[in-house]
Amino acid sequence: MSSSLAPVLNQRDALANDLAEVIDQQVKAQSGLSGTAVKAAYAAANKFKPGVVVKATGAMLPDFLDALAPLWDSRPAGTPFGAHLAANEDAATEALLAVTDRQAESAPAPLAKAYKSLRGKAKGYVAQALVPVGDAIEPYAASAN
Repeated sequence: MSSSLAPVLNQRDALANDLAEVIDQQVKAQSGLSGTAVKAAYAAANKFKPGVVVKATGAMLPDFLDALAPLWDSRPAGTPFGAHLAANEDAATEALLAVTDRQAESAPAPLAKAYKSLRGKAKGYVAQALVPVGDAIEPYAASAN
């Protein structure tokens, strides 16, 4: 990994836990029929493999950080990373979804099925999470550089 965010991996477990908490909060915030589907798929994934969110997030963290490094590098001085990700929503969501799409290709069947059932709406879900994701990453990146 040769990205500007690579030093963040020195705190991989803590950041993976923080990002898993962001995911938990985003899932809990969903409502309506699609929210019910998201919550059901998330519960199924967690039931199939407890701790899967933290573990998967930690495993994919190098790829996530590589994907977000160009946005970190282009962030104007004084701009919070979460706000910068939101301002570059299309690039940020596509970068993150490219990582999860690659992972879903080799995931166990129940997890891949849950992911595929949500993929159509995933861009919207990821876009909603950009600010808290960036806000979770920023303190680690700032302290590592």
